[in-house]
Amino acid sequence: MQHSSTTNRNRKRPFRLVKFFAYASFAVLLAFSFPFSVIVAQKAKDMLLKSHENYALLLGQNLNHQVFQNFVIPVVSRYGKIKLREKEQYELMDRVVRNTVHGYNVDLVNIYDIGKGVIAYSTDPRLLGKKVTKSLGYNKAVKGENSSGLISGKRDLWGLGIELIGAEKKLRTYIPFKGIDPYAGETPYILGVFEIIQDLTKPYQSIIKFQYTIFGLSLVIMGLIFLALLLIVHKAEKTIEERAREQRELEAQLHQAERLAALGQMVAGVSHEIRNPLGIIRSTAELLGGLPHADETQRKLSAVIVEESSRLNNIVTEFLDFARPQKPSIRECYLSEIIQKNLNFLEPELKKSHVQVKENLDGRNYPLRADPEMLYRAFLNIFINAIHSVSENGLIQVTGSENKDRYVISIRDNGCGISKEDLNKVFNPFFTTKERGTGLGLSIVRKIIEIHAGTISIESEPGQGTTVTVTLPKQGPLT
Repeated sequence: MQHSSTTNRNRKRPFRLVKFFAYASFAVLLAFSFPFSVIVAQKAKDMLLKSHENYALLLGQNLNHQVFQNFVIPVVSRYGKIKLREKEQYELMDRVVRNTVHGYNVDLVNIYDIGKGVIAYSTDPRLLGKKVTKSLGYNKAVKGENSSGLISGKRDLWGLGIELIGAEKKLRTYIPFKGIDPYAGETPYILGVFEIIQDLTKPYQSIIKFQYTIFGLSLVIMGLIFLALLLIVHKAEKTIEERAREQRELEAQLHQAERLAALGQMVAGVSHEIRNPLGIIRSTAELLGGLPHADETQRKLSAVIVEESSRLNNIVTEFLDFARPQKPSIRECYLSEIIQKNLNFLEPELKKSHVQVKENLDGRNYPLRADPEMLYRAFLNIFINAIHSVSENGLIQVTGSENKDRYVISIRDNGCGISKEDLNKVFNPFFTTKERGTGLGLSIVRKIIEIHAGTISIESEPGQGTTVTVTLPKQGPLT
């Protein structure tokens, strides 16, 4: 019992492994597609920031030159000191800055007075005079280094690196405002700090949308791959199931063959031992019944012994036919003649049982290479079973057809039919639903048909009759 349950578990295991492979593959592909979309989007963001940072540095250099040349030098020459609180100086600075940044995608420009630590100039007048927030970028600029940073109203989806659309993105760049020697160029002296802010919201949103597109496409592709895997899994399951079924059938056939071989040896030995004394009993009974002084009672009893001996001899013959290997004598013959010979032999029984036979072989002979005696016995058994299954005034129909290399003979009756449970056992040796009989008839029939490389099948429903279909190759069994 334990061995059987273990076998069942082993049979189920391949299906679970295949399904696990399909779902695991989908999970792995999905897990890789997500970071792939994040990495691609991050790369695009870095490229965007880098390009705008370079853009801001170039603009800062231009601002440095224009402000120094067109504001610092003229104001110092004329007024001796820079005072942006004075309207005239502020308006000059504003013109220089706005003319310089005109046409550039700049959201805000601030100029810090590093001495006083306030915003000395801004394109947004509301910021004038405000204290400096000494950030890392500002401190680097005071030391003469450029730096940039992203101002983000960041809205990250569950911290997974996928930002939501709608967040504002700006790039802040700090650039030192250096004095310029007309002969030596820039000097290490820092006059102030430029703060340039660029609005990157639109291009940044385009990248986020691109990230969504990549992730969406990845999901679609992964879904298609998963569907393909499911189809492959379904096909694999069918293949595994079919092979397992074939293996079980082969094992059952092997076990059946082993049992039948052992049974056949036993039956053959017993049958031989029975047949010899049975022949003596029959001949003795015939002798006693034929004696001149035998009375009527003795003759009747002798006749009963002879009849029962003949019946028992037929049973023993069936046992021997089932047990011993049969070698067909293949020759040219006609299937129609074999069937007609059966019907002629059974005609008295058919009339006695009031059973009608409709033969529809279209007048064809159905020539083939076979052993006519063996086929005669096989079809005789089928017809006898049909006669026994129908009631009085029953009907048996015989039809024939052919395809490329085979003949198909169907024998249908309108009898009592066979239950589904019994239908699975009809070819088993010694199985019978009759009160008398060995149950070897259909087993011998199938054996004869299979010797001829043919097939036999039975379809039946209780109360609806039974159809026996036999196929036989035209050229006979391969030798």
